[in-house]
Amino acid sequence: MADESKFEQVKGNVKETAGNVMDNKDLEQEGKEDKASGKAKEVTENAKDKVNDFIDKLKK
Repeated sequence: MADESKFEQVKGNVKETAGNVMDNKDLEQEGKEDKASGKAKEVTENAKDKVNDFIDKLKK
C-alpha cells in the first residue's frame, strides 16, 4: 500500500509540473490534488501501522 501512495504523489507531481509548464491550470490543480491524496493515504497507512505495532506489543 505504501507504494501506491508514493506512486500517487509522484503522479501528482508530474501532473502539477506538466500543468505548470504548459500553463494548464486544470492539470496543475489535478496534480496538486493527487499529491495531497497520496500524502493523506501515506499518513493513514503509517498511523495504521503504528496502531497495529502497539496492539502487537500489548498481546505479548
